[in-house]
Amino acid sequence: MRRREFITLVGGLAAWPLAARAQQSTMPVIGYLDSRSPDATGDHLRAFRQGLAETGYVAGENVAIEYGWAENQADRLPALAAELARRRVSIIVAVPAVSAIAAKAATTKIPIVFIANENPVSLGLVASLARPSGNLTGINIFTAELTAKRLALLREFVPEATRVGVLVNPTNATSAESTLRDVAAAARTSGLQIVVLNASTSLEIEATFASFMRERPDALFVAADAYFYTRRVQLTHLASRHAVAATYAQRAFAEAGGLMSYGTNIMDAYRQIGVYAGRILKGAKPAELPVVQATKFELVINAPTARMLGLTVPPSLLAIADEVIE
Repeated sequence: MRRREFITLVGGLAAWPLAARAQQSTMPVIGYLDSRSPDATGDHLRAFRQGLAETGYVAGENVAIEYGWAENQADRLPALAAELARRRVSIIVAVPAVSAIAAKAATTKIPIVFIANENPVSLGLVASLARPSGNLTGINIFTAELTAKRLALLREFVPEATRVGVLVNPTNATSAESTLRDVAAAARTSGLQIVVLNASTSLEIEATFASFMRERPDALFVAADAYFYTRRVQLTHLASRHAVAATYAQRAFAEAGGLMSYGTNIMDAYRQIGVYAGRILKGAKPAELPVVQATKFELVINAPTARMLGLTVPPSLLAIADEVIE
């Protein structure tokens, strides 16, 4: 190769990254902050990107996404949120609520879209649902508000139960406290005794189920917690191994072998925050977008798990179930 041709070729190669960077700089950038890890939330990301696409944004084509994964270590969230704010991303998508709290502390200017599993007003994320009034808006998936309903459905499935274990993650203090408060209130009205179980690591989950040999509950209520979602296969398999009827907040648990789930259609929630993110990129202000109240709730029952546990699905539950997995 002649020297002139070589210089031209090298110059062309050098120019491409510069052109790519120039194009990238004109693209809006979404900062995606999640307390979990990417391998456990792929389905959520697909739903989020679907919502973005509904507003005309496709990742890698006309919008870029920078990710901040806390890998189930909540104490990393403030630094990750601060880094996204420092990079001046166009918008921050923060899931779940613990990520939104960290993002809110990091910036008062960058728009933030969140998913909250309980009232975002009580969490201090927004001033009101109809008029958020700040730089945050999002969707309330009502997980905490559905606690009493979930417990009632579990009692209907296992009417002879008198002692219910409630598994919470003590490192997610806000969620754990609200879950225990609401379960205790619902249990009092139905005469159930509550046994509090704590776990925040895989080993602690194993130890919790091992303790069933000493102090066995008749049924298990698993709190809606982002970390528990990442451990759903472990949780459902241990429940089956120890022959305990358990209820969960999301259908992914029932699909993984859990007895039953009742809660918001979480894929639709992630799709909706994708839509909100797209609307904000097009110029809408968070303060003008009311917090969406989830309206799609679903009861999913795993029939093979019920048979394995020696349980018959009550006709009353079959009549209202959105899906019975066979």
